[in-house]
Formats: sequence, C-alpha cells, structure tokens
Amino acid sequence: MALHWKEMLPIDRYLVASNGLLHDYDRKILTLLYQPLIGPLSYSLYMTLWAQVEENRLWSDSNSHHSLMGFMGLKLNEIYDARLKLEGIGLLKTYVKQEEDNRTFIYELLPPLTPDQFFLDGMLNVYLYRKIGKNQYAKLKNFFSDTLLHSLEGYAEVTRNFQDVYDSAIPSALHQQANEMETDFFEQGNLGFISRNESNGVFVDPSTFDFDLLLAGLSESLVPKKAITPKVREAISKLSYLYGIDAIQMKNLIIDAMDVAEEVINIEDLRKAARDWYQIENHDGLPLLVDKIQPPVHQSELQAPKTKEEKLIHYLDTTSPRQLLMDTSGGAEASKADLQIIEDVMFKQNLMPGVVNVLIQYVLLKTDMKLTKGYVDKIASHWARKKVKTVSEAMELAKNEHRQYLEWANNKKSPKQAGKKQPTRVEAIPKWFDEKEGEQKSASKTDTSNDYEGKKRELEERLKKYKK
Repeated sequence: MALHWKEMLPIDRYLVASNGLLHDYDRKILTLLYQPLIGPLSYSLYMTLWAQVEENRLWSDSNSHHSLMGFMGLKLNEIYDARLKLEGIGLLKTYVKQEEDNRTFIYELLPPLTPDQFFLDGMLNVYLYRKIGKNQYAKLKNFFSDTLLHSLEGYAEVTRNFQDVYDSAIPSALHQQANEMETDFFEQGNLGFISRNESNGVFVDPSTFDFDLLLAGLSESLVPKKAITPKVREAISKLSYLYGIDAIQMKNLIIDAMDVAEEVINIEDLRKAARDWYQIENHDGLPLLVDKIQPPVHQSELQAPKTKEEKLIHYLDTTSPRQLLMDTSGGAEASKADLQIIEDVMFKQNLMPGVVNVLIQYVLLKTDMKLTKGYVDKIASHWARKKVKTVSEAMELAKNEHRQYLEWANNKKSPKQAGKKQPTRVEAIPKWFDEKEGEQKSASKTDTSNDYEGKKRELEERLKKYKK
C-alpha cells in the first residue's frame, strides 16, 4: 500500500475548487455534525482549504503543500490522513495531474449534507448518535430544527400571478434587439454561473455487497425485481456495511420492508428493520466506528506474508480490534467495558486500528488476559505522542520501551504491596516480542516459567484458530 510520501510531496502544487457556493450555515453543520466523526484535524483542513477560495468565487490561487503545512502547523502525513477522512465521508474529491517532474492536485470541496439529509441518512446519524450519546444527539436535533409553517386553516391565498402585476414589452422593440440578446444570453464560452450543488453524502461501493446472491434468493412474487431501484440498492449497500448484514439475512429484512400493495420497498422500514436486527443480535447496542480495520495507506506492504511475524502483521492489519478481542476469547463477544476502553483509545488518542491491535495483544499478555484501563491509556498516550501509525512501528516501540512499561505495571501496586518484596516472575509478552539486548534475553531465559510458555501457546492457538 502506498505511503503518504508516495502520494504527495511538499513541493507539489494544489488548487482548491468549490463545488458550488458554500454558505455560513455549512460551517455550523460541519462544526457540530461532522467534526465529531472526522476529528479536529480533518475539520481544520476543510476550513483551511475553504478559506483559500475567495468570497463568491469557485477557484483558489495555486499553492504548494509546503505552504499548507505552514498554515496548519502539521506534518505532511497528518495532512494526508486528514484528507483521506474528508474523502471518505464525502466532503472532498481529489484529482492529480502529472507533467514531467511536476505534480498538481485539485481539491474539490463538496458541501455537507443538509440537517434533514444528515439526520435521515441512516448511516452518519447512527455513528454520530453512538459517538456523542443520546442527550447531546437530541440537543443537536433540536438545534437544527424549528417550528414548521403554522396551519393555514381559515386563511385564503391572495397572492397575485406574474401577469397580474407585470406587462410584457412590445414585440417590435424586442425584434430590434434580437441579435444582441442572442449573444448576451447564450455565449458563455467556458464560464458557468456560480450556484449551489447538493451533496451526495457518503458513498459505499455497492460491489462490497453480493447483490447476485440476494436477487437469487428473492421470490419474484414477493419482491419484484423492479422494486430494487438504485435508491434501494444504495440503502442496502449502506446498511450492509453499517450493520454487517450479509445477503441471506438482508433478504428477510427486505421482505419485511416490502409494501406488497404498491410493489415498492419502504427504505425507512428497511432501515428500522436493519437497526432492530442489529440491536437484537448485539444486546441493544449500536455499531461502533472502531469496528474498522487498519486504513490501507498504513498497512504493511507485504505481497505474500511468509514468516510468522509477517503473517501476524497481516492479521493485525486486516482485523478490527473488536474481532481481535473475540478471537482471543475463543469467539465470545467482547464485553461492553472492554469495547469502551478500546473506543476511548481510538477516538481520544487517535490511534489506528492496527496499532490498537498490537496494544491489545501486548496488554492482555502483560496483565493476565485483562484489559486494565489505566495501563492501556498510559501506553496509548505514549504511542500517540510518538505518532505511531503502523503495526510494525507499534511492535518496535513495544520492544524498545519494554523496561519502561514494566515499571508502569509495577507502580500500580498499592503502597502496602510495594513495601513487601515480591517474588520474581517473568512478564508474559507477545510471540512477536524479541528483545534486542543480550542482557534482556538472558534475564528472560532465567525467569521463564511454564505458566508463561503456556499462556503464549494458548493465545497463539486461539488466534490461529480464528484467523481467516
């Protein structure tokens, strides 16, 4: 997978284009509805690009990415990560042109969804609800709502029509200016009127869902194929991605949402059926954004993993933290407390899913298969300050800082325990862990116990059993 420095360099130029006029009201939508999902860096990047487009214009002047780094006080890789989040959520389109040694980008800013589109999206609104909680979500809905037009009962409309108010010019006068009008009205060249274009929202690739299997399982008498309209397909793709629903289960939900009399699928009923199914399966929970795997740009460039360590890196790159917890516990669902710890780490410390996987594995083996919040947070904040982005970087840092992490673990003892001399025992560490220093290796060999080896083998067997 490509790294940021392969995608763009500080000397590369860029232009900012606006897909229609952006309004001040859009700032409130971006600040209150999108920022909790994309984070402050992506929000700042959007606002910085927007600021470079002059008022009532659609294009900015040319700038270098080096200047953008100066504007935002960020490194290029941070800008690149922020850009990807904007692209993924439907706020930015990126184009690139290569001319000999010069490369130029066009960043097209897309308007955000309107409040009614956002709160009825069926995907973004669910993520926002899960991120900010019920009370704050209700406040935001109220903030972006107002009383509709009062009832007109008892009122009679007295509005005049155009022809009741205005007279048309004499046809002969218009005929004299016909040639001039044709030029003025129709000759625009490559110019276009500045207008407002609506956002299409988040795009989920429909190829990720097996529509062929779905259609093969649907009876024509129950669900006519004409009922699977483009809008219904889009809704199915989003719901499948959001809730992890396969084609077999989706078939039942579509039948439940089918309006037999009208021969149409009610999309709102389909959303409700999908949400109810997920909550039944997950004890009234809602999907988490942390059910995601390592972004491709931060995955290791492994063509075909061969060694044990390469296979493990590939597994950690392509597995979500929640799935890793399930695999480690033999397929049992992760507890709500553990998921909350991981969610806090990913959102507050802004760690990548693959990095969190390394953290989970390290901490579980260090704390007798328990996720201890304080210990997790302390290591996570250290990795965040070190700007760890990849699985390999996380593994390397864990090796280099192993002694420090041992001290942090020991400092959690109570004063009474700290005063007593504790028996020496080895700390369990992941299979990939291989201390570099000879002294550490010899000490480890001396203190190794049967319990330690058993834990390593047990965890390795669990992961091997559930890896795909």
